[in-house]
Amino acid sequence: MGVSMETAEVWIERWERQQQHYAVAREERFTVIGDVVEHITTGRPRPLLLDLGCGPGSLAARLAARLPDAGIVAVDMDPLLLELGRTHHADTARFVDAVIGEADWTDVLALEGPLDAVVSSTALHYLSERTLLRTYRSLFALLRPGGALVNGDHFTLDDRRCADLTAMVGRRRAERSRTREHEDWRSWWAAAAEDPELADLFAQREKRRAASGNHDGNDNDLPLACHVELLRAAGFAHVTPVWQYGDSHVLVALKD
Repeated sequence: MGVSMETAEVWIERWERQQQHYAVAREERFTVIGDVVEHITTGRPRPLLLDLGCGPGSLAARLAARLPDAGIVAVDMDPLLLELGRTHHADTARFVDAVIGEADWTDVLALEGPLDAVVSSTALHYLSERTLLRTYRSLFALLRPGGALVNGDHFTLDDRRCADLTAMVGRRRAERSRTREHEDWRSWWAAAAEDPELADLFAQREKRRAASGNHDGNDNDLPLACHVELLRAAGFAHVTPVWQYGDSHVLVALKD
């Protein structure tokens, strides 16, 4: 059920381009996440990182290039994206198939020790509030003292007028960044479904999505303030956004 390196390279390159439709200032966000992780892991000879909702390994690959001595565990539930990542980024991370937030999901990670940092980018917004709190608590338990959870995502604000303003700024930035060559999410998946080499993985993905009731586009719509409250309830004493462009933020939670 594996894919060739050539096929993985083609689809990951197309993935990188289509993601520019959704992640405002994506490369800058990745850089800021790397800044935080590098700061948190200073002096650690082989930091251990967990990438949540890793997809085909976009963030993991950037962190591996910046922190070559780090051990990275990348987790996702999508079999097709995981296989693309395993093939194209074989030396970047250990890719794990797991459903974030399910009971005992952290057991399958087979971690070698406490985590130095947990990272995520536009991946946790589909979890319900209850599941998100449970996930934050499990991650708090996995982190070493002084470790951090670093989440880059689009967060609304409680104030509706401010939320409208930040969304507009982000939308304008995204529009300026696009070219006619950029696919969107739906067109990428539609094209991938037509590739014979991905057929088995695509069928497995569709079967899993149907069984779980998960559909693309689901969003918990939780505002930034709610994420901060949930992180504090999970045990994180220090929570702050460290970067913002429009409604795109990098939110950091520190464990004492």
